[in-house]
Amino acid sequence: MSESVPVRCPACRTERAFTAPSYPCACGALVTPVLDRRAAPTAVAHRAWDEEWITLRCGACGRRGQWPRPELGCPCGTALRIPVTEAPLTTPRRPVFRSVAIRTALDAVTAAALYLRWLGYGDVRRADQRPTAGIGLAARGLLAQVDPRVSPASLRDVECLWLTAMTQSADCVYFSLSGYAEEARAGAERLRVPLFVLDLTGTPQPVNTQAAALDAQGA
Repeated sequence: MSESVPVRCPACRTERAFTAPSYPCACGALVTPVLDRRAAPTAVAHRAWDEEWITLRCGACGRRGQWPRPELGCPCGTALRIPVTEAPLTTPRRPVFRSVAIRTALDAVTAAALYLRWLGYGDVRRADQRPTAGIGLAARGLLAQVDPRVSPASLRDVECLWLTAMTQSADCVYFSLSGYAEEARAGAERLRVPLFVLDLTGTPQPVNTQAAALDAQGA
């Protein structure tokens, strides 16, 4: 909910009420900065790109986004920059991931889809293009490959996924039941492709640094 605070212009000493703006997150929720009541507003003497933006976390889905820093125009002509606190309005707590035990290839696809939704991808569906191995999943801005084979995924498998995602201007992620060849791991690190291994409980285990970051931060 937006809040209002009294703001006194340092130039003319006029006091006005300022209401914090709300910004729409990709998930549909509104994100509102927390105004710092202890700090005084500052007059904008010059413009710098880095100072025009603040990073806010959505209290509904946990996504971080950059939004315009709150400002107020005083009738005297002074532009006032309104201070905000670094603390988020709410601290989202991601629910515990609940998957399905893997007994079949379809179970592996279901587990990967559930995990992607848990990360924050709400529109997970079957991909239009069939991958080199396994089954493809797609979400907005993401292409995933679920590989249920009993042999480790190869470098070619990872590179083909990456190339397909590049043509769609999307990120990509690979899920394998049997792990990855050493060349595949090295190639994924170079291409920054997150690699996961699906254990029999259906819980994806991060294999490389990109996968660990995705698991920790979400979409």
